[in-house]
Amino acid sequence: MIAAAPALAASSTVVITEVYGGGGNSGAPYTNDFVELTNNSSSPVDLTGWSIQYASATGTSWTNKIALTGSIAPGGVYLAQGASGGANGQPLPAPDATGSVNMSATAGKVALVTSTTSLSCTTACATAAGVVDFVGYGGANDSETSPAPGTSNTTSATRKDPTKDADNNGTEFAAVNPSPKTLTSTPPDPDPIDARIHDVQGAAHRSPLTGKLVGNVTGVVTAKSGNGFWFQDPQPDDNPATSEGVFVFTSSAPTVAVGDAVSVKGTVAEFRPGGSGGTTNLTTTEITNPTVTVTGTAPVPAATIVGPGGRVPPSTVIDDDSTGDVETTGTFEPATDGLDFWESLEGMWLGINSPEVTGPTSSFRELSVVPAGSSVRTVRGGILLQKTDSNPERILLDDVLAPVPDAKTGDKLAAADGSPTVTGVLDYGFGNYKFLLTQTPTVIDGGVQREKTTASSALQVSVATFNVENLDPSDGPAKFDGLAQAVVKNLAAPDILGLEEVQDNDGAVNSGSTAADLTLSTLATAIQNAGGPKYAWRQIDPVNNAEGGEPGGNIRVAFMYRTDRPVKFVDRAGGGSTTATTITTDRFGRPHLSSSPGRVDPANPAWAATRVPLAGEFTWLGQSLFVVVNHFSSKGGDDPLWGRFQPPVQSSAPKRHQQAQAVRGFVDQILAKDTGANVIVLGDLNDFDFSETADILIGSGKTSLISLPKTLPLPQRYSYVFEGNSQILDQILMSKNLQPASSYDIVHMNAEFPDQISDHDPQVVKVIPLPSWYR
Repeated sequence: MIAAAPALAASSTVVITEVYGGGGNSGAPYTNDFVELTNNSSSPVDLTGWSIQYASATGTSWTNKIALTGSIAPGGVYLAQGASGGANGQPLPAPDATGSVNMSATAGKVALVTSTTSLSCTTACATAAGVVDFVGYGGANDSETSPAPGTSNTTSATRKDPTKDADNNGTEFAAVNPSPKTLTSTPPDPDPIDARIHDVQGAAHRSPLTGKLVGNVTGVVTAKSGNGFWFQDPQPDDNPATSEGVFVFTSSAPTVAVGDAVSVKGTVAEFRPGGSGGTTNLTTTEITNPTVTVTGTAPVPAATIVGPGGRVPPSTVIDDDSTGDVETTGTFEPATDGLDFWESLEGMWLGINSPEVTGPTSSFRELSVVPAGSSVRTVRGGILLQKTDSNPERILLDDVLAPVPDAKTGDKLAAADGSPTVTGVLDYGFGNYKFLLTQTPTVIDGGVQREKTTASSALQVSVATFNVENLDPSDGPAKFDGLAQAVVKNLAAPDILGLEEVQDNDGAVNSGSTAADLTLSTLATAIQNAGGPKYAWRQIDPVNNAEGGEPGGNIRVAFMYRTDRPVKFVDRAGGGSTTATTITTDRFGRPHLSSSPGRVDPANPAWAATRVPLAGEFTWLGQSLFVVVNHFSSKGGDDPLWGRFQPPVQSSAPKRHQQAQAVRGFVDQILAKDTGANVIVLGDLNDFDFSETADILIGSGKTSLISLPKTLPLPQRYSYVFEGNSQILDQILMSKNLQPASSYDIVHMNAEFPDQISDHDPQVVKVIPLPSWYR
């Protein structure tokens, strides 16, 4: 019997040289899918009227296509850009054609066709009329002879020799790093450059050998992952600015073992990991398309100690000598800049002796630690973010290679065997340097307990702020009971409670309803069930889906207040989602709200896609008290502290400045009627005590407000922990006349613990409102 000939496409001129379907996905190096073509003829080829058509691995529909225009020169490359699966990666080089083709990252079929008419074939499409070239990859049911290897978010099916087409996808393509717009001819491989690992890393954020073929790169394997391994030179140079470790990207599980002595040949590349939009991240240096030779076994090099007795990181500066892209400035100072310090250790086998935990294990299984002897610490073992100190000694432990344990601020860690040194390799991703543990460490309890504040006196009214983190009935009884316990036991049942992140009755369900009466009544009931007093509540439903937060959740701020104490809410009709409350006066000239509760300047563009503040008029023992609860715009979209661009651009800050000006203007209207009015401004301001946002709210002169966080010693000045940095986001400010008989407390019960009921610490101020004549 004579075997049937394989299906062949008529690809004597233009060939498909690369297919990539992972664009924009998690870990993707590029934002878009693409197909690359090469003209192997001696004449230009006009592609106008041609198309690239795609079908799924077993699909029969070819309607997913990119229309081509223009010509491709002899030896030239033509890049066709497809769809994007997300925001990860960097943009492609300028494409020659674009379309909405959304290809699978792992398996599919691509045809180059001389028309835009959709193919109608089911199999044997490589020989269908008009098909110039054809590639099936992964589990495709159609291909030239056999499918090309399966790909991923980080690999493409790339023709090994773009000048040849033997009509066998299986032997002619390899799954390697995507490389759009590469050279179309393949000269003989150049002789590799003999290099050591420190030559590959160089004294910079990017390798001086990027794109070069290197060989005889020797070292000992220190750790491995599912797609590569780290190895390190046991004979380092005398330059601390050059790392002695590097990652080898094998794309699939490596066959080497920890302790193998290896020699590596491959191409040096810079990989920009995903997260934070990808483009703001630094790159990591790696060796790709490697040939790895195991030459024996050897002891893993001793861990380079970070901290006392070893490499001591800078204590205050992340980067102070760059404006813009640190990868291109040419300045590299590991002794003074934290960004450069950790870069100089990228890929190395490191150790930290008795690392100290500065923030709780996150939901991403990351844990922030510092070496002993680090800078300004909080009273409970955290490390304080300050205007001129972003704490570059911090490093995030990550669970890529081994589980990260649950730990809280103030704990310490030891190795799994009880020895003090915790070891791992240094990597980078999601805007942070990462210490990848290879064994789960032991947690040594630091003894930090949840705080409780004291109850107010009979003469004092207590006013608290509490971000309850997207609260709605679907959270279930455990969350409501936990918050109730916090209000009753930790906050001592304050008289007035300003709440942030209250969602509507059906949470993230986009039903069109914005009512939150069930959310608030459920919390009030839970407080009573926890042994607390009866609370009433006031709020105003927002316009549906107009104020940001979780889609459908209709996040807002609200008041709760005790009904068994002398605090009274002054109900005055007229408030609404788009109606501004204004300041009126009575016959004695005393200020009042036109509507209570009432919204502050809701038509102001500053509140677009943001929670509008809520003002409430209260009385305490007959004296008026005005309270404004706020939840300003988040820091989403800001450059990361450890990003590529320095100093980081805080793109969200101008909007918070506008919001602060709106609230400050409202307070000024009250104080213009009575400079001695009792005013409290509180809430989640999403900005620091040293920020311009805070300064605007404080104001100046006789009517300036007192920032209560600023009255605390630095080690107590925090309400939130982000990536191990203790910082102020929640604030209470008040008019000066309230200060003499006041006391203020940030109740640390959430932010430092992995089992938190909210990610913010509440805070409370106790004051005695006095009449204007007394002041």
